[in-house]
Amino acid sequence: MQQRRAWALTAATLVLLGTVGAVLAARSSGSDEPVSAPSASSSPIRVVVPGKPGESAKVTDSDHVQPPAASTYNKADVSYAQMMIVHHAQALQMADLVPDRATDQGVKNIASRITAAQGPEIAVLRTWLADRGQPESDPAHDHATMPGMQSAAALSELAAARGADFDRRFVTMMTAHHQGATKMVGDLLRTGSEERLAKMAKETAIEQSVEIQRMADLGVL
Repeated sequence: MQQRRAWALTAATLVLLGTVGAVLAARSSGSDEPVSAPSASSSPIRVVVPGKPGESAKVTDSDHVQPPAASTYNKADVSYAQMMIVHHAQALQMADLVPDRATDQGVKNIASRITAAQGPEIAVLRTWLADRGQPESDPAHDHATMPGMQSAAALSELAAARGADFDRRFVTMMTAHHQGATKMVGDLLRTGSEERLAKMAKETAIEQSVEIQRMADLGVL
């Protein structure tokens, strides 16, 4: 088996070297005509296809290699990414208040998890939008009406609270905030079209549903 694999890799290497040699020969001949890549109708050649993590590479015909599928997204996908950036940012704003105001260690632990998870998620969503040439925000969005978003007055009251009162307000507000995020995920799954973003959104919903239960188990309400 090892001998057959070595022979196949050697054959593929020879084909590759032959192609490179042809290109160099064409350039050295002084011809101004460009050297084009083989067309889809050309005879297939042997190529090395890298394996998945933990798997060996394999040698196959070039016409058996499928190009990666193009990203397919729609307006609902873009709106979700733009709005979730703002939604996560408010959660981080609330979590930043915890270290100096909270008394309950469970509240502090949950705030740390929120910061550790949602900060990187914002970066991923920004990259997703940039890769598709989409703006990070849309002036037409009314962020205050997003599910679970807390009012400026409620945030001011949270910032002014301390101890057990802060813990109670934080759990109440963050639970509503997380429930809003899971609703936004549900809306995306019904109207969006890109599989990658849907997978990310499902992970967000699972994570926030777990945190809702953990906050309920704290017993601070």
